[in-house]
Amino acid sequence: MTQYPLTTVGGLLRDAAGNVLLVRTHKWSNLWGIPGGKVEYGESLEAAFLREIREETGLRAENPRMVMVQEAIEHPEFHAPKHFILINYVADVTGVKPVVTLNDEAEEWRWLSPEIAPELPLNGPTRALVENIAAQKRRGETVWAR
Repeated sequence: MTQYPLTTVGGLLRDAAGNVLLVRTHKWSNLWGIPGGKVEYGESLEAAFLREIREETGLRAENPRMVMVQEAIEHPEFHAPKHFILINYVADVTGVKPVVTLNDEAEEWRWLSPEIAPELPLNGPTRALVENIAAQKRRGETVWAR
């Protein structure tokens, strides 16, 4: 049987005060990460991102911006041997630390400042995303839409 990589979308959400949302999930060794999931056939990347955020958090993402593409081939922190193409976004949500309604894919959520986020035990791809965004900020590049 021929296997192909799975295309996924996920992202770092930012509230009106600049806090970012992280979720803890058993699929990634109970480490902290970002909400997201698989792109469905015929679905655009942005539409998949907006849908996955809504399904996994109950939030409506606004102003999505693709910021990074990663690849994870049988990543040791993931619960099963998979080959992922990870399309990473950033997006805004309305309000300060809005209540998150998790589906069954995550156990816990937290809003925290981007400076504190790296102190959590993050999964590898999320750590790379957070570090990439921090590096862009240090260079004076604008990552977020607002």
